[in-house]
Amino acid sequence: MNRFALLPLCAAIGLGLFLLQGQQPGNSKKGGPAAPTADPYANNPDAGTLKFPLAAPAGKDSGAITKAPPGAVNQGIIDERTWKYGHGFDAPPNAKMIWNPVKIKMMKGEKVTGGTVFASSDPSTYCAMANAGYDFIWTEMQHDSRDWENVAKMWQACPHAKAVPGVRVAFADEREIQHAMDAGALVIVIPTVRTVEEGKAGRDWTYFPPLGKRSQGGGPAFSADFWGGVPGGYRNTINDNVVLIEMIETVGGAAQAREIAAIPGVDAVFAASGDLGNFSGYKQGDPDYERLINVVHDAALAAGKRLCGPFAWRDRPDFTCFQAGSETAAIARGVAAELGNLKDTQEKPEVGPYAVKK
Repeated sequence: MNRFALLPLCAAIGLGLFLLQGQQPGNSKKGGPAAPTADPYANNPDAGTLKFPLAAPAGKDSGAITKAPPGAVNQGIIDERTWKYGHGFDAPPNAKMIWNPVKIKMMKGEKVTGGTVFASSDPSTYCAMANAGYDFIWTEMQHDSRDWENVAKMWQACPHAKAVPGVRVAFADEREIQHAMDAGALVIVIPTVRTVEEGKAGRDWTYFPPLGKRSQGGGPAFSADFWGGVPGGYRNTINDNVVLIEMIETVGGAAQAREIAAIPGVDAVFAASGDLGNFSGYKQGDPDYERLINVVHDAALAAGKRLCGPFAWRDRPDFTCFQAGSETAAIARGVAAELGNLKDTQEKPEVGPYAVKK
């Protein structure tokens, strides 16, 4: 055979070996457990020898839709509403379940701060914010045009920074929240929750069963670089560690705030200072505006949940969780503090683009 004719074949074999290598256990740069996979042979050293003693007989209807195999907990016809959830993902006995510092702080009722990364997709800028002293980073995905690949690269640059990775997703959507959780988020903020149904959807995609409906796929969150090595295991403990904040931003949301705050799995409700004005037509200080804020306040207290708002409200009664400024605002504040009276003292030429405009 002509040696040039072998080139496509060699290339195909090489690509196949590369892809197989990428699926092997411990492929994190720090090692650790293999990423979850649906392939039953992925971790089987003797491929082809795996046995399936309870499998349906070849070519025959097993009747499993109505008949359970011996030893099954769930008997009768399969019905999701009555299904008894198993213990396959219980944390090990006596495991220290809470490893998210934000969750611990919230459980203690202490004040939690989130620094906002709004404009940047640069990992070094993200890491500077994440190590600046905030409790979590509010990565903005509702009003920014970046996508999840950018976010994942930022979080991967410093997964164990002082501030844990958090995000405000675009809305209560399976794609948005699944991407956030798989990328390693420990704080999920859901904007403009208008109804109890939206609030439950936000909860469903944040949590694994039995509390939610999150699918187990994979992603950086499962790796040793992120949370793969946490006590009890990531899949078994993340439901106890993720922090879910739902934002009340509309008049309709305020009307259902008590029901939204009471949803199991919601850790806090956020009284949105800007959009409650936008959707109501009133400004801070107006009685109608303040009434809406107080409605959210009352809902949080009634449900025993934390109450969040802008950092400017850190001294407002019962508010214990706050969104602080963006990275661009932090740069401006830092430069002003550093330069003092030398700030904005640039020379003004008589001509050219920097000349004083008359």
